[in-house]
Amino acid sequence: MALFFKSLVGRDRPLRDVPKMVWGFGVIVLALQLSLHAHLPTVGARAEDLPNPPSDVVLRLLSLGDPVALNKLAMLWLQAFDYQSGVSLSFKDLDPQRLRRWLQAILSLDPKAQYPLLAASRFYADIPREDTQRIMSDFVLEKFYEDPNRRWPWLGHVAIIAKHRLNDLPLALKYARAIHDKATDSSVPAWARQMPFSILEDMGELEQARIFIGGLLASHQVTEPQEIHFLKEHLEELEARAKALKKGK
Repeated sequence: MALFFKSLVGRDRPLRDVPKMVWGFGVIVLALQLSLHAHLPTVGARAEDLPNPPSDVVLRLLSLGDPVALNKLAMLWLQAFDYQSGVSLSFKDLDPQRLRRWLQAILSLDPKAQYPLLAASRFYADIPREDTQRIMSDFVLEKFYEDPNRRWPWLGHVAIIAKHRLNDLPLALKYARAIHDKATDSSVPAWARQMPFSILEDMGELEQARIFIGGLLASHQVTEPQEIHFLKEHLEELEARAKALKKGK
């Protein structure tokens, strides 16, 4: 390669030998190019709206007999939708109803998958937009009933969102009661089943909280001695607070 470039030395004519006509033509071409570039519209990136998902039939065809794999690929695509070529789209700009339909379609490919519900409860339900939070929470509740013993963690998370983000204690209580009533497997931790009484306390419903704990103990759903001891202590505390309130009236 070095020999090749060396062989070219001396072959090129010096710039002073270039005819003036060629120089003039080059200047005109450059001026035209700069003028054209200045008058062309600027091509900018534009965020595209989240489209509607394909029908279940189309998704099955696209899966090529492997719906589990398509479930994972579709979730990757959905979560990457907020970043499009040349433009970043905020999660809060996503249409929550279309987002719900996508999560529903993806979950239908693999009903045992947990990730669509994790995304709904932890990513999308955390978006600082009330309608999105409520739509995602409602979606999680709907899907919870289909498999409560496996899907209770996601409903527990949206119960916390309802309580602390939406400041909607009745909604949080609705989710907590669903976990208590439907997630009955021994693998469900005690704190998850006991969520309703703490929310009832926050609502000032001390009598309802007392009735709930009493019913929990009477049903023998709690078998661990430490849990039983904790609930009994809490029940005594609630009864004492209820008596103090009555005396103060």
